[in-house]
Amino acid sequence: MAHSSFQRGDQVEVCSKLEGFLGSYYEATVVANMGTNYVIQYNNLVEEFNDAVPLKETVKAAEVRPLPPEIREANNNGAGFHVGDRIDAYDLDGWWVGTVSSEDNGSGYQSVLFEYTGQELEYPVLKLRVHQDWRNGKWVSSKKTKRTVVR
Repeated sequence: MAHSSFQRGDQVEVCSKLEGFLGSYYEATVVANMGTNYVIQYNNLVEEFNDAVPLKETVKAAEVRPLPPEIREANNNGAGFHVGDRIDAYDLDGWWVGTVSSEDNGSGYQSVLFEYTGQELEYPVLKLRVHQDWRNGKWVSSKKTKRTVVR
């Protein structure tokens, strides 16, 4: 799916380029295709002064990608990740790109290092997903192990 192929109503993710939000992706719905830009409405973000109104923005086409397919690891049914795995952690209404920095010790939580901020935080495994990049109209997974696409 090329950038220009998103139409009104399509579910997408928007990559934030704002300082403090680099490396984060937010789910949104396309409101209008304007060629090199899209008007999008975020699914989980609201207007600054009225939290009853979903936030709408005009963003560059290069910042929009389809929703990634869900991937589960075949060797452990997605129960955990390994140190060094590139993942996305769900926090603050979006997905943040990071690297797993500790093994799951049976607690169901893993530490994640965020390169953009230098922070290391713990997350429940259920709030983590395999990081994927959208390149040339195809999903490229960061995982090297055997995996199953669910979606």
